[in-house]
Amino acid sequence: MTKAAAVIERFEQFAPQTIAEKGDPVGLQLGSLTTEIKKMMITLDVRPEVVAEAVKNKVNFIFAHHPAMFHPIKSFDLAVPQNQMYAELLKHQITVYGAHTNLDNANGGMNDWLASTLNLQQTSALLPKRELPLQQLVVYVPQVAANSVRQALSAAGAGTIGEYQGCSYSTDGTGRFLPGEKTHPAIGQPLVASSVTEEKIEVIIRPNQAAKVIKALLAAHPYEEPVYYLTAIHGLNEKYGMGRVGNLPQEMTIKELAVFCKRVFNLSGVRVVAPDLHRLVKRVAILGGSGGQFYAAAVKAGADIYLTGDLSYHTAHDIYASQLAAIDLGHHVESICKPQLAKLFNTWKQENNWSFPIIQSKISTDPFQFF
Repeated sequence: MTKAAAVIERFEQFAPQTIAEKGDPVGLQLGSLTTEIKKMMITLDVRPEVVAEAVKNKVNFIFAHHPAMFHPIKSFDLAVPQNQMYAELLKHQITVYGAHTNLDNANGGMNDWLASTLNLQQTSALLPKRELPLQQLVVYVPQVAANSVRQALSAAGAGTIGEYQGCSYSTDGTGRFLPGEKTHPAIGQPLVASSVTEEKIEVIIRPNQAAKVIKALLAAHPYEEPVYYLTAIHGLNEKYGMGRVGNLPQEMTIKELAVFCKRVFNLSGVRVVAPDLHRLVKRVAILGGSGGQFYAAAVKAGADIYLTGDLSYHTAHDIYASQLAAIDLGHHVESICKPQLAKLFNTWKQENNWSFPIIQSKISTDPFQFF
């Protein structure tokens, strides 16, 4: 069976915790990553009704976008519904993992899914781009074992650059060594100076991959004492940022775009901030979740309109005064993550021969109704 840790390790190659916003409680929420997954459920929110759904479906691992715990528990009073929910999770031995702003920031993650749904073109990050620091792993391998070591490194996730996998670079050279009396050298004999044709293999890894990659390296390398080292690199670092800004295929009026959003995101209604609903817009900024505070970034990016959720009254006034238009899609629009995450995890399931079923929560956790 597959442990939760293995599934999360694969996910964090896609959206590592290191790219989450500072202070965001991403990662393990409840339970244990040593849990052997019997059935996994993907959800936007972890609410009492979602937990009941998980129990009914015999789920023992919940993967959520919104963390189950945003704030530490000060008193475990079971009269509090949230605490009772935690008790139910523990009672049924359900492990919960939350991927919040690391999924928002990830390339190919939440905000790209939202932008793609709108058919936005030539997209880029809305908020200032940051870099995910990368490392270079260098290892010296006898030439006869170089292929097997490269394959082990690639299988562990090393050598991924953008959409390219298994990237490495090698140079040939001569390794020299004198095995000690108590050694058991793979090549040569104790107390006899030896030389061997070796390859210097160089691969790029993410910091969160280092432990797994080095473990794979040591398992595949024939030497008792492999020589390897890690160095920080610059120039190839993956850039990421929250939100997206891009262009519609063709201009729309603000009213047409609002109707379009309702249809493609399956919304009951939207709130619109605009002095003129018939004004044409083409350049669109979008940020999933509560993004009202970032409307100035949309102005700076030259957007005609800003799409986000949870706009407050006074922020809406500020947007109106700035001549920027806005559509409040609501926070629940992020439920788009359920089918998208299911697609990703099912792909990884095939690649890693995971045997557990993956389901999506069918519960709508949107607390609002429109009349």
